[in-house]
Amino acid sequence: MTTSEQPSPTPGPVRPIALITGVGRSIGIGAGIARRLAASGWDVAFTYWTPYDRRMDWGAEPGAAEAIAKELAEAGARTAAIEADLSGPDAPTRIFDEAEQRLGGTVTALVLSHAESVDSGLLDTTVEAFDRHFAVNSRASWLLIREYGLRFRSAPGTATGRIVALTSDHTVGNLPYGASKGALDRITLAAAHELAHLGVTANVVNPGPVDTGWMNDELRETLVRGTPLGRLGTPQDTAHLVEFLCSPEGQWVNGQLLKSNGGAAS
Repeated sequence: MTTSEQPSPTPGPVRPIALITGVGRSIGIGAGIARRLAASGWDVAFTYWTPYDRRMDWGAEPGAAEAIAKELAEAGARTAAIEADLSGPDAPTRIFDEAEQRLGGTVTALVLSHAESVDSGLLDTTVEAFDRHFAVNSRASWLLIREYGLRFRSAPGTATGRIVALTSDHTVGNLPYGASKGALDRITLAAAHELAHLGVTANVVNPGPVDTGWMNDELRETLVRGTPLGRLGTPQDTAHLVEFLCSPEGQWVNGQLLKSNGGAAS
């Protein structure tokens, strides 16, 4: 695990801390969420894993973590960029340790935006790929939520803790991704009940069709035609919903799987 340092802004009112996973590219959903939370008063720790982006079609974005951290600092947030391989079972504890040490407090909101996502179906998925998807998308998410639950404490009678996980309803041609995201849903929804005594809410968000560099022209056109608003989703669309769920006004929304997809046909 390596880190990226950014100077802290001038001390001011205490800001809550959000930990966001999967913030490796400037056009990604995770980066959009990080920007929105920083602008609305949160300090932000985030994780990224460059080797994953490097082996995907879109490729790695050199300097992305540093650039994102700089943007967040300019919005007034203290930041901690943490490079971490979430396929390792010890990563969640080290991530929380580093986030708390560098930002000087307990994480209030945990946003799970990371993913292992390699297209393959029932007949061509390898055991190695299947296991890696479940290690990153399911096991790491469970361990991050568990670590959060072991550390977070809310004032009695309040619900200030937040867990938000991003999911997908992909199935056909996306066996390991879709199956592991389905497991993530169940883990997160269990947290809404099992962590309620800590003052924590937990929800799952399906962002729908958001093009962050993985769509080709044919798919893009098909999805636009199937969406009533006649456009694709943006990272900002997802970020606004996550911001609401993390706010005091969002505390009554709990244990839900929310589709934020513009009414896209499934």
